[in-house]
Amino acid sequence: MTDQKPVLEAPDDPANEQPLVAHLIELRNRLMKSVIAIVVVFACLSPFMKQIFDYLSQPLMVALPQGAKLLATGVVAPFFVPLKVTLFLAFLIALPIVLYQIWAYVAPALYRSEKRLALPVLISSIVMFAVGMAYCYFIVFRMVFQFIAGFSPDSVNFAPDIDSYFSFVLTMFLAFGLTFEVPIFVVVLNRVGFASCTKLKKARPYVIVGAFVIAAIFTPPDALSQILLALPLVVLYQVGIWCVQAFGKTDDEVEEMKEKKAEEDAEG
Repeated sequence: MTDQKPVLEAPDDPANEQPLVAHLIELRNRLMKSVIAIVVVFACLSPFMKQIFDYLSQPLMVALPQGAKLLATGVVAPFFVPLKVTLFLAFLIALPIVLYQIWAYVAPALYRSEKRLALPVLISSIVMFAVGMAYCYFIVFRMVFQFIAGFSPDSVNFAPDIDSYFSFVLTMFLAFGLTFEVPIFVVVLNRVGFASCTKLKKARPYVIVGAFVIAAIFTPPDALSQILLALPLVVLYQVGIWCVQAFGKTDDEVEEMKEKKAEEDAEG
């Protein structure tokens, strides 16, 4: 099925209703386009698997002793780990196409106000996730690896396994990418009427505590990496509050939305 421009009618308009089979066919086509986009990008990147992994491991290699290299304890690890790294990068590059396919599938079922909110959220989410990963790679990795390597005794050969390194990097990328989504999450909570600006301000102390709890779970057990995750989370939460004050709904508007929803639930 060809791409359709999102319609402006309400989702409950009978003219927009489609049979279940048509929805399933549309979903299949969108999924196929997403998979094809990832495969095409992966095919273009596959000749450079070695270079991509070398670039990913550069922050750790700088922290290792002179002449040290990463270890490959598995028989097929030298092949499969760079392959997984390249596939992950292909998914990130193709992510705008994948998200567009999701948007094109769900857009006809959204109200006008939901569409006006969804598209900026979609675009800003991609940008902020990429910024979070860049912050993790260029700042966090270089500081944390140097910090950890500095505590390694002379009798210990600090040479991590490439499989465990990739798992660590993937976890950290996801943690920091999601952390940088906090301002968007805060604005969405306000725009949908779930939380007013006053309520968000009152929740600030709990967010600070929760930030360090999350950092303790997803980062290595050292104070530096935990601070490097918790501090941006707290700062970005405050940035989200400022965005709500500038572009979000006022406390009165949020209360009106809650009252209207309560009335609709009571009537239903």
